[in-house]
Amino acid sequence: MKRVLAILAAPFLLQAGVGDHADVKGAERLFEAWLAGQMTYRGLPGIAIGVVHDQQLVWSKGFGYADLASKSPITAATRFRMASHSKLFTATAIMQLRDAGKLRLDDPVAKYLTWFTPAPAEADDPGITIEELLTHSSGLSREAGSHWSDFKFPTAEEVRSYIGQSKAIYPPEVRWKYSNLAYTLAGMMVEAISGEPFASYVEKHIFDPLAMTGSSIDRPVDGLAVGYGRRMPDGTRQKLPFIDARAMAPATGVTSTVEDMAKFVSLQFRKGKVGGNQILSTGALRQMHRVRMLESNWTSGNAIGFSVTRDGDRLYVGHGGSYPGFKTHTLIQLDDRVGVIVLTNGDDSEPNVIARHLMKTVGAAVAKAAGSPAGNQVTWDPSWSRFAGLYRSGSRDLAVVELNRQLVAIEPEGTDPTRQSKLVPLGAGLFRMEAPTGGGAIGETVRFVEERGMVVRMISGGSYSERVRP
Repeated sequence: MKRVLAILAAPFLLQAGVGDHADVKGAERLFEAWLAGQMTYRGLPGIAIGVVHDQQLVWSKGFGYADLASKSPITAATRFRMASHSKLFTATAIMQLRDAGKLRLDDPVAKYLTWFTPAPAEADDPGITIEELLTHSSGLSREAGSHWSDFKFPTAEEVRSYIGQSKAIYPPEVRWKYSNLAYTLAGMMVEAISGEPFASYVEKHIFDPLAMTGSSIDRPVDGLAVGYGRRMPDGTRQKLPFIDARAMAPATGVTSTVEDMAKFVSLQFRKGKVGGNQILSTGALRQMHRVRMLESNWTSGNAIGFSVTRDGDRLYVGHGGSYPGFKTHTLIQLDDRVGVIVLTNGDDSEPNVIARHLMKTVGAAVAKAAGSPAGNQVTWDPSWSRFAGLYRSGSRDLAVVELNRQLVAIEPEGTDPTRQSKLVPLGAGLFRMEAPTGGGAIGETVRFVEERGMVVRMISGGSYSERVRP
């Protein structure tokens, strides 16, 4: 069935400026050479990739085949089962209803699904909330049956029956525990609150405003890549049939393309009031990106819908997905306004590894070519060198050091000289304090006081330190 767009988003084109930068082109060649080797030696069927900067799809390309038998090539418009990426759209739907005042994230699930009565893990456990469903902190079981083994996903009635006989594994918010069942329930709440079937709601309120014309939910559409199982020892792969996720569509049923997912990634970088292709408020997007529940190792966890991971000093939001014959992964670096998308039609493609390398090569080159939004937007003034020096208060010393056209502050008594706060120039002799952590006067204005042509004081966050003369 052909959808009619309620609201047309602006055309989404490849960006010329950043994409034509010599460093970006070089990174693309490097990545292509590596990926070609991966596909050849691992015998992968097909891969589609995309790199987004802000509101543009900078680079997209298909590798291999959508159908090994017919040798039809993969392109950026090839459709893939998105698997657990579906959770991003379910979380977006919930946040739209929250923006509209129709629910609160701390509402109990049972307020909207009156049949939601699983036995608690412990007798005095509180009721599970909507936010706990969306952050994988509900303590519910991962699945609602044997559907990953027999591919017979449950109906809504079967989910309700399962809940009536189930018991939570953990109390709410005790630990991060991934749950497809939780997102199935979140989708059922979208239906209960909006009065629309889940697929219809997502198409009308998310796909259409974003002009995601290649996206759908649980339909064997034209242009869908063939899904293949893992490569067996004899080199063969099983061709897998289309599998309907049924009631679990909110957890795993979306189909999409690189081109469409690029539009969803660009939404994450926008601000403004709800309307047109701004389908979520600025506040809702910020909430969706902020980590709410950490895995026990503290290197990964969940925001609302989005997975959150740390790799070195970089923080990423995104999601992965696994559905019979398909593996997908998206990584987004919010500070650089860069996102990468990797969609594959092979069970052993490891798109998470591919996405990380795509981000570290082409993504990093794009960020460098575009310039970080948080970077120095004011031309360096050599006279600012006079602010470098030692400043002292009753509680600590701060050394302001001039690097290459940049002022940074360190604690000379500290144990690590690389632990720095940047003084980002704002103009008119004012600076903003920036640092990886949120302590001190982060984000606040820093200014220097001068008397008789000499710098005598540094003021930050309402406090001040006196200049120490040699």
